Amino acid sequence: MAVRPIRLYPDAVLRRRGRTVERVTKRLARLAHDMAETMYQANGIGLAAPQVGEAVRLMVVDVGEGLTTFINPTVLERAGTDVDVEGCLSIPGITGYVERPAQVTVEALDLEGRPFRVQAEGLYARAIQHEIDHLNGVLFVDRASRIFREERREGEEEPVAVEIDRNELLRLEVAR
Repeated sequence: MAVRPIRLYPDAVLRRRGRTVERVTKRLARLAHDMAETMYQANGIGLAAPQVGEAVRLMVVDVGEGLTTFINPTVLERAGTDVDVEGCLSIPGITGYVERPAQVTVEALDLEGRPFRVQAEGLYARAIQHEIDHLNGVLFVDRASRIFREERREGEEEPVAVEIDRNELLRLEVAR
């Protein structure tokens, strides 16, 4: 296993829809293990393959209840709504308020190629949806109602969240 570099916004791979995985291979399993190691090393709770430069439909999530690897995930059911703050390992120092379904039922394949279903709520549901968005080339800032940048200010121990205009982020993407 190896820690891989995390691709940062506005890297073009973050906007690509991941290819469907046709079969689970040793290479794909190695990628999944590398992604988990990378996520843990970065103190994340989820990571999608495009974030490490691989445009395939593979993601890992661990919100503190154990690692789940999802291959070709599909949301089958959504219920309720919830608004909360999200961040992303590919967009460091930026957070935003994102509305998402509060509960989801997701079907995917595991690393043995077997189908499984997960019913998730709370942070687990949010993390799953955030990572599925990555597989579709969608970033949390695309869904955020308000976006903030962390700024370090003299005399402050903790960074301060300063609201920014969505166009500030889009200019970075267009400049690429």
